Amino acid sequence: MVRVAMTTSLGTIALELEALAAPTTTRNFLRYVDQQLLVGATFYRAMRREHWTPGRELELVQGGLHGVGRAGLEPIEHESPAVTGLRHLRGAISMARGPVGSATSEFFICVEDCPGLDPTLNPVPPADGLGYAVFGRVSAGMDVVRAIHRQPTFEDAGVELLRGQVLRRPVVIVNVGRVNA
Repeated sequence: MVRVAMTTSLGTIALELEALAAPTTTRNFLRYVDQQLLVGATFYRAMRREHWTPGRELELVQGGLHGVGRAGLEPIEHESPAVTGLRHLRGAISMARGPVGSATSEFFICVEDCPGLDPTLNPVPPADGLGYAVFGRVSAGMDVVRAIHRQPTFEDAGVELLRGQVLRRPVVIVNVGRVNA
């Protein structure tokens, strides 16, 4: 396990990353951590029950470089949960993506179990059935994750997919770094 502490404007989230099970995705996230690229990035999205649409019954918060005016590093190869054996359970951290091989800096943390994000015959978008790449879990600070999840959102985000999910005040990642055990 690789341990990371992520201090946000609402408190600290401790992460344990699965370097053996998901080496490519863990290595990618650690590039952002080690180069301090996530300092000043934000949690900007909260998916909650009141904004569910069929097939997207998800409870999560999403963060990364989106909206902060910095480009991500080159995309990485996809590590499907079908290969890693990791699942989208409460506290899982996973990479956001569009098509396979497009993940860069955007990640999300599951507030509750989100089995629809694992490989499935009836997947949520992007409906390729490969799931999203889980690479670790929250080991402490789920209260901070839930506080981010409860932040007020805009009812009209301009894009249907994000309606009711964009935080009015993004939660800033103040510091992030590896923690020696």
